[in-house]
Amino acid sequence: MPVTPKIPTPLVEVRVRARRDPGVPDAVLVGHPPSEQSPAGEQLILGPGADEIGVDERWLARHRVRATAGSVQVVPLITARPDHGWLVGAGVGSTREWRAAGAALVRTTSAAGRRAPPLVQVHLPAGTSAQQAASLALGCVVGSHCYRVTGGGGGFAGSAGGGGFAGSAGGGFAGSAGAAPPPTTVVFIVTPGDRLGPLADAVARAQLLGRATGLARDLANTPSGLKDPAWLAGTAARLAATVPGLRATVRDEHWLAEHGFGGVLAVGGGSARPPRLLELAWHPPDRGPEVNPAEHLVLVGKGITFDTGGISIKPAEGMHLMRTDMSGGAAVIATLLAVGQLALPLRVTGLVPCAENQVSGSAFRPSDVVRQVDGTTTEVTNTDAEGRLVLADALAYAVRTLAPTTLVDVATLTGAMKVSLGLRTGGLFTSEPGLAERIQVAGEAVGEAWWPMPLIDDHADGVRSDIADLRQCPPGPGGITAALFLREFTAGLPWAHLDIAGPARAEESYDEVNAGGTGFATRTLIELACSFTG
Repeated sequence: MPVTPKIPTPLVEVRVRARRDPGVPDAVLVGHPPSEQSPAGEQLILGPGADEIGVDERWLARHRVRATAGSVQVVPLITARPDHGWLVGAGVGSTREWRAAGAALVRTTSAAGRRAPPLVQVHLPAGTSAQQAASLALGCVVGSHCYRVTGGGGGFAGSAGGGGFAGSAGGGFAGSAGAAPPPTTVVFIVTPGDRLGPLADAVARAQLLGRATGLARDLANTPSGLKDPAWLAGTAARLAATVPGLRATVRDEHWLAEHGFGGVLAVGGGSARPPRLLELAWHPPDRGPEVNPAEHLVLVGKGITFDTGGISIKPAEGMHLMRTDMSGGAAVIATLLAVGQLALPLRVTGLVPCAENQVSGSAFRPSDVVRQVDGTTTEVTNTDAEGRLVLADALAYAVRTLAPTTLVDVATLTGAMKVSLGLRTGGLFTSEPGLAERIQVAGEAVGEAWWPMPLIDDHADGVRSDIADLRQCPPGPGGITAALFLREFTAGLPWAHLDIAGPARAEESYDEVNAGGTGFATRTLIELACSFTG
């Protein structure tokens, strides 16, 4: 019987205050001067709070402390208290290094198990910028995320403290059996003279981004024995009900048939668990002068809850990762919830076509021709290229019914992008330079890297079919031809395609990323939406 996880996973809370609490253990940042190129054997900068844990420059030298970003050293306090302090490496203080430092601190303190402290305070160096504080907070929040399904009733690996998305999708449990949660709270202590307000605002915003990332990770990591299309759409709808002004609509297979979603129905036709279309609509409740009613951002996320490849079946090795093949849809769901929590003065709609690509007697076949929502016919050449079929339907539906001014789709779409860009960078396709810059700037602000990829018209003719209007999987560079296929359904609107096949999954933890589904693209989409509000 499938275990029903409670979603979202509770995560660490971060607060900001001006004074240290003498009863709380301390963490001190140690770094390098920005000009230093190599961390080994170079000068170290010891942040404030060192006196509280009995550390000075001599101590650093004697214990060969490293300031490499993400390194953490436990320091026994020279006091009567039985707890500890921590030296946390922050490198030269880049935003990436501050995220890594926050994640490393939380992972280290939570590793103490039942002895993990309920609260830790981190001393911020003088002159810490709002961006640095936000990066450190983001690392703390997303670094505390842990998704494990066990049978011990121990609950989530995480804390129940503060903020985030309310509501849960069913009872049950996903967590680390019997293990104590990481600290419920991390407190940033602001150095006297620094302004507390801007730092607190930046930290609050970072926490929202971190919790959205955590939710996307939860949805991606949920085992597909539970996560069928109805569960994914229904879970999103239940979470949306906790956000005032955010409306969720779930359409079933009968509605999809009535409205011509041939791509979604073909992909989901091999499964005993029928497809769904999730629509999340945010309409700003305040129709004041800051709201532009003509602007409408529509986000489309691939929601393949499991992908066997269909008749063009995948190799067994690596197929278990296909529970995360709806990571694009998870990013869109988490983004719409965050947009509602921020109450952005912008109309935003999220569409997630949800289907399970299975092998059976009713599965669609290579050489089939499907009719998309806008009437376009598509020749199927590879049933393992199913994502573009469901995205095409959703894009065409958006064009036909939602009057978008900007379209963005996001998907774990092609293995070719993993070859091109590796596992930490997303592929960005668009013919709109302004939109490309907007997305790259948004990603840079939140620690997600995007690389512009070309839409080469020399390959456009390959999308044409001899027996239908379009060919689903033409020869040539796979990521580019997939984007060219999707472009056919955008009606010339400003549009971007984000291929996250590489960074949506991680085989091991690094920086603030934990192994499994990463939630990649969620923070970029939130920042992108914010960029339209001025």
